[in-house]
Amino acid sequence: MAANYPDSYYAATAIGVHDHAMLSESVRADVCVIGGGFTGLSAALHLAEQGMDVVLLEAERVGFGASGRNGGLIGSGQRKDIVEIEQQFGLQRARELWQFGEAAKTEIRERVAKHDIPCDLQHGQLEGIHKKRYLGWAREHVQALQEKYDYPHVRVTDREETRRLVATENFLEGLYDEQAMTIHPLNYVLGIARAAREAGARIFENSRVTSYSRTDPATITTASGSVQASFIVLACNGYLGKLEPRVAGKIMPINNFVIATEPLGADRASALIAGRFGIHDTRFVVNYFRLSDDHRLLFGGGENYRKGFPRDIAGFVRPYMLQMFPQLHDVRIDYAWGGTLGVTVNRLPHIGRLSPNLYFGQGYSGHGVPTANFAGKVIAEAIAGTASRFDVFASLPIPTFPGGTLLRYPGMVLGMLYYALKDRL
Repeated sequence: MAANYPDSYYAATAIGVHDHAMLSESVRADVCVIGGGFTGLSAALHLAEQGMDVVLLEAERVGFGASGRNGGLIGSGQRKDIVEIEQQFGLQRARELWQFGEAAKTEIRERVAKHDIPCDLQHGQLEGIHKKRYLGWAREHVQALQEKYDYPHVRVTDREETRRLVATENFLEGLYDEQAMTIHPLNYVLGIARAAREAGARIFENSRVTSYSRTDPATITTASGSVQASFIVLACNGYLGKLEPRVAGKIMPINNFVIATEPLGADRASALIAGRFGIHDTRFVVNYFRLSDDHRLLFGGGENYRKGFPRDIAGFVRPYMLQMFPQLHDVRIDYAWGGTLGVTVNRLPHIGRLSPNLYFGQGYSGHGVPTANFAGKVIAEAIAGTASRFDVFASLPIPTFPGGTLLRYPGMVLGMLYYALKDRL
């Protein structure tokens, strides 16, 4: 078990955990990155590779938050589906955002290969259609992707094929994407942190930022040290808290939960899911799942919208798993954990800058493995002077939650209860 990480299957199978010192003095840097998840580490790595002096400050351990606890699914495109994006922004902008999603997947593949990161990268993802009124959605999207977005890697699976791929009665048909991926997220984080260190970035753990000045250069303060830097990258997402009120109202921190079963054995695992691809469904509160390399089912399901987690996470998630796979009624749950992510009102990522020297990335809305990694890269590009991709993201309209941080929780709870009821009907 990786020390000082929340108990999870990922922490139990972590490779390459490295202890970083706590910041205990005053230092100078070109860039100070706040947050040691996908966004922060990606930004630090790219900036260090360009020769910049980078300091990264993480409040806990690198990958401690959602980056090291998520379901490990790497989808194509953006969190919002491409047909909706096209309807809202037009074909040209939709194509740009689709290509950014493709570049995000390529970035992960290339980093894994370049740095030899042992993160169990697998290809393939199935989206299972769970409602009759959604029939035809997969065909519409496959046609759009193939004809408008030059993406031939998707196909519709009918009910019979879907049932062969995943042994559940929940799915009426599916959309299979052979170029989507799955990953061991914590091991990927640890690999990117290693690459950033080797590129020259200085990483400090247990170094929670308490404040920073709105000056140029800025002073970033922790309980036991400080950093003076020309640029700040704010990469806290669902763990932002009260650090930056100017963007806090744009995201809703929500908690999502994952369980890992006991090892099922190769035969039972392959009878459940015919491969190592990822699966998720079309519910508003999404179920997502896949097999691990030691034949466990990793299953994510259920959310809550308060600061605390359920006392019994395994008991909270298990009914979602059994509704999907009643044949697992006799299976033991070995690990159960939760994490906090940030969602936006319209499920588009919130990437931008608050001043010439303060950049941020947040609100990946459940699509964070590819999008957060890519956000770090485009922020690094902008700091280095190439802002074309950054400017596209920064131009996306991200509404503030009604009532800002004060009323967003009651409104979100009511909204999510409504959509959860629709999921059940």
